[in-house]
Amino acid sequence: MTFTYPEVGATAAELPVGYQHLHASRVVGSGQELFEQCAETVMTWGVQRGAGLTVVPGDRVRVGAENRLGLRLGPVRTWAPCRVVYVVDEPDRKGFAYGTMPGHPECGEESFIVSLDENGTVQFDVTAFSRPASWLARLGGPVTGFVQRRVTWRYLDAVHP
Repeated sequence: MTFTYPEVGATAAELPVGYQHLHASRVVGSGQELFEQCAETVMTWGVQRGAGLTVVPGDRVRVGAENRLGLRLGPVRTWAPCRVVYVVDEPDRKGFAYGTMPGHPECGEESFIVSLDENGTVQFDVTAFSRPASWLARLGGPVTGFVQRRVTWRYLDAVHP
């Protein structure tokens, strides 16, 4: 299966035009140990699970891995297929990005990066670009945007309980 957008990897560079852009960031705390804990949470889908999503399969993040993210809205569960686009594994930055695949209600990409700066500050960043993938998603425009923002804030909370 292929991605549903042509700008694969763009969350690592300049976000493309024609999409809604989202960037959310939180200082988590400080220190190498906290950085490692947060990185482990990010690299094992803990942020998504902590935000209330189901991840199938929930194996450790790796480039090319295909997953389905499940979100329950009342009695309805929607599944969103995605594939890991890239992994960041540097001494002071760790994380990944996934891109949408056919069947996902949105088209685009989302990255989850935890970093440790020279002062020991640990920061978590979520960056995304997206647009509705179907007429149903377009119809739900304001609701879809609300859900995305709410899930993003849950991501920020979930990186370190």
